[in-house]
Amino acid sequence: MHPQQLLDACTELVALVLKFEHPADAVLSHYFKDNRKLKNIGQRERAVLAETAYTVLRSKTRLEALARAGSGALSRRLAILAYPTSNPSDADFLQGALLPHEKNWLMDCKKVEGEELLDAHKHNLPAWLAESLRKELGEEQFWAFCASCETTAPLDVRVNALNSKREQIQTVLQKAGVNAVPTPFSPLGLRMNARTALSQLAVFKAGAIEVQDEGSQLLTLLVDAKRGEMVADFCAGAGGKTLGLGAAMRSTGRLYAFDVSAHRLAALKPRLARSGLSNIHPVAIAHERDERIKRLAGKMDRVLVDAPCSGLGTLRRNPDLKWRQKQTAIAELTAKQTNILQSASRLVKSGGRLVYATCSVLPEENERIAEAFAAANPDFTLLPAQTVLADLDIPNSESLCRAGYLRLWPHLHQTDGFFAAVWQRK
Repeated sequence: MHPQQLLDACTELVALVLKFEHPADAVLSHYFKDNRKLKNIGQRERAVLAETAYTVLRSKTRLEALARAGSGALSRRLAILAYPTSNPSDADFLQGALLPHEKNWLMDCKKVEGEELLDAHKHNLPAWLAESLRKELGEEQFWAFCASCETTAPLDVRVNALNSKREQIQTVLQKAGVNAVPTPFSPLGLRMNARTALSQLAVFKAGAIEVQDEGSQLLTLLVDAKRGEMVADFCAGAGGKTLGLGAAMRSTGRLYAFDVSAHRLAALKPRLARSGLSNIHPVAIAHERDERIKRLAGKMDRVLVDAPCSGLGTLRRNPDLKWRQKQTAIAELTAKQTNILQSASRLVKSGGRLVYATCSVLPEENERIAEAFAAANPDFTLLPAQTVLADLDIPNSESLCRAGYLRLWPHLHQTDGFFAAVWQRK
């Protein structure tokens, strides 16, 4: 593509994602599929477009502050500032698209020192979220978290324990030219470059691996599902954790994948077909009090409640969430989480295990929910997450936990931000 054409496309895409009408990944997917003006777009151009858009979302307040000194459309100024230039050829390519006054303005922007910026321009978070995280983390850890949110998350996969071993798959990937290293905590995980074309790999097509962040793998391991058990994934979605549970059960017993969205459950079907699992039963329910749930009360050995949440633990992957998610919505989410957890707990039989989890970093969605549930349900005993993980031979399990709960952070554990509480019914 001509430099000017690519910069124009970046400008158009930036304007679209900043409307915040849809998730950024959906906007990019739609843009690449349906924008017929991009006739000469290749893999390189797609990468530039995606990186530009995501850089704007990650560093929005800082880039907007710098953009004020320029002229022309704001989306173009932001696209220029966010355009990837770490490669000299990309930097030269961008220069070929700029007008003389834009080149001078860009040079001035690069001279701006960090101390000239306000805190809001450095942490690139909405004020309410920055305030909450500062209280939660303390000053030093807060800034480390913010820095991690401006990086790209790696690509983690879970090896399908039903038919494969991690060392075997690592060797196969290396022969295919993919550098994959074992994840430090999960015994089932491999980590590779985020740009790996996973869907083209034979091991992916054969169901030997599935995309799953290492933190999410640890949540599945906390459930510790066994052969022949009755298990429920209460908010299964597209089934990433469901598939992990099914493999742990060696495709025996009965595993219910409940969700209120039949559309999300439909996304499980091709993954289920690849996995080779036959013990998973997807069930679309109307709500957490559905009659089909009531009929299973007290029958489950294990129940996982991967509750709907703000998703603010996934900011490396979904930087638009910090701008799309509103503080007022958190109260609605916590009410829903409380109700779902209480309903799901009724499925657990005496001696059974209940796991509540989120991909949020907010205590309102995590510790506060767990504490309220424990106070209202004395028949459930909290199992220290570090002990559960240690029993599973997870290395350095104490470093993954706080106050008896699993608490994962991108800047500390190189995973998405996750929380989990584990209880056993008396």
